[in-house]
Amino acid sequence: MAIITTTHLNFRGDARAALEFYQSVFGGHLTVVAYGDFGMPKELPDADKVVFGQVTADNGFSIMAYDVPSQAPAAVPTAATTREHGMTLTGERFFVSVRGETAEEISALWDKLADGAEIIEKFGPSQWAPGFGMLTDRFGVTWILDVAVAYAG
Repeated sequence: MAIITTTHLNFRGDARAALEFYQSVFGGHLTVVAYGDFGMPKELPDADKVVFGQVTADNGFSIMAYDVPSQAPAAVPTAATTREHGMTLTGERFFVSVRGETAEEISALWDKLADGAEIIEKFGPSQWAPGFGMLTDRFGVTWILDVAVAYAG
């Protein structure tokens, strides 16, 4: 039996916009279901927010997202992620990693994902891969994009 891991992102009102953006970057099929679609009265504040959202593409990309209910406690802000002297300095608990087989493939994704993003380290050759880059997208999600390298073990 195969086990599949899918990153699930938590947003505060912009899950639909984020999922639509990720579909424009990675392609695939978009599914969005609002709280109101599951029976929440339409007049309640969160009824139009996303209770379940997912983008799945034939190339293996998959991501899920939803909008945290408005009565949930506020998220604790973290310091911006930076790169210094080859080290990543961060207070974040996770990054989303996208790895492909060629620099051309990953560079094309980088160009789309970088629209409106804060670039942490520009995509390009690194000491360990033909392509590596790191950014925080317009929705506050930090991504690592790199090219897979076969390691001898």
